[in-house]
Amino acid sequence: MNTMLRKSVLGIAGLAFTGGVFAGPATAHAAAPVDAKPVAVVQADKPDTGKLIPHGVQGTQSRIDLNKEQIGNVKAIIAATKKSGMDERAAVVSIATSLQESKLENLGHLGERNDHDSLGLFQQRPSSGWGTPEQITDPQYSTMAFLKGLKQVDGWQDMPLTEAAQTVQVSAYPHAYAQWEQQAADLVAQHWNN
Repeated sequence: MNTMLRKSVLGIAGLAFTGGVFAGPATAHAAAPVDAKPVAVVQADKPDTGKLIPHGVQGTQSRIDLNKEQIGNVKAIIAATKKSGMDERAAVVSIATSLQESKLENLGHLGERNDHDSLGLFQQRPSSGWGTPEQITDPQYSTMAFLKGLKQVDGWQDMPLTEAAQTVQVSAYPHAYAQWEQQAADLVAQHWNN
């Protein structure tokens, strides 16, 4: 290496060293020490479709657009399902049932259009022992009441959705629940971990 190049390289190295000596300690004291422990990243995975729809959907599926109130009711049903200690499949059955019974609207008394004294998300009847009108129109209460009935159905987890829902609801249209299974599963997949 020629002398001129060597002096240039040594000069640059000297400047870098000098800059490090003067800037390094001042910078090191200015910043607080950082704890370099690894951080676990938790991803809220969507529930497994096989768990949400274990039997596959039955028949033609229906779907409706939901407003903020209806989405709020979906979230209330999911929260009540978790509170009851039941799984995602129970939430799918509950939401599909509510889609059929009220389109996820918390219905009060509908006058002449009312089916007897049916109220709330699940169209439960005070005269049938589901609770008071105030209780039945409380989304958490009505969901917990529905789930209590579902828990009492032996083997509900292994039944097609419409059979499980019908056993609790005793509807005049027992097969109507099946049409909402896909939308209910989609809603549970979207909102279960929120």
